[in-house]
Amino acid sequence: MTSTELAGEPSPRRIRDRIKRKLGAWGVFFEGFVKHPVMVGSIIPSSRFTIDKMLDPVDWDNCKLFVEYGPGVGTFCRPVLDRLRGDGTLIVIDTNPLYIDYLRRTITDSHFITVLGSAVDVQEIIRAHGHEKADYVLSGLPFSTLPVGVGPAIAQATHRVLRPGGAFLVYQYTVKAREFMAKHFSRIDKGMEMLNIPPCRLYWGWKDKTDD
Repeated sequence: MTSTELAGEPSPRRIRDRIKRKLGAWGVFFEGFVKHPVMVGSIIPSSRFTIDKMLDPVDWDNCKLFVEYGPGVGTFCRPVLDRLRGDGTLIVIDTNPLYIDYLRRTITDSHFITVLGSAVDVQEIIRAHGHEKADYVLSGLPFSTLPVGVGPAIAQATHRVLRPGGAFLVYQYTVKAREFMAKHFSRIDKGMEMLNIPPCRLYWGWKDKTDD
């Protein structure tokens, strides 16, 4: 016990824990940003307007496997699970154990799988869970701040893991992700959501049915 606690005053750690409990998911999200800023795009989760616009092009009737990179505290997870067909699966991949632990504790759904790992290994990850291809992959990873070489590797791995007709859904605050996507996806639709902090760029990279 510290001298501060002996004097009857809460320690800085206890104060932080109290703040986290009061803030709930926002507190966990902010802590993850502070610890790993280059892996989190913003200190504020995406708005419902961004979520709805990003997911709108998805053909949910034909979506059996949806993958998300960098789910954070599950801002997109619940909306995706609500839209998934009865036999669909959502696999989320994150390198931050803080977020993975939070998601495992707060989302109890038989269609939901959390993986502590790298998006670069997406093909190996989905195969380990009985899938060969993904229908859609969503990412909010900050491609402009990822370590050198990681962004291009993720774009390549994503194109490889998608089924023909599937799509790579990306929301970003810079155009860097589109540069990486353009090397693999010949058709990229784009949009913008101003009702987000900060305003958000949206990209949908479609894998042509003639692609490998």
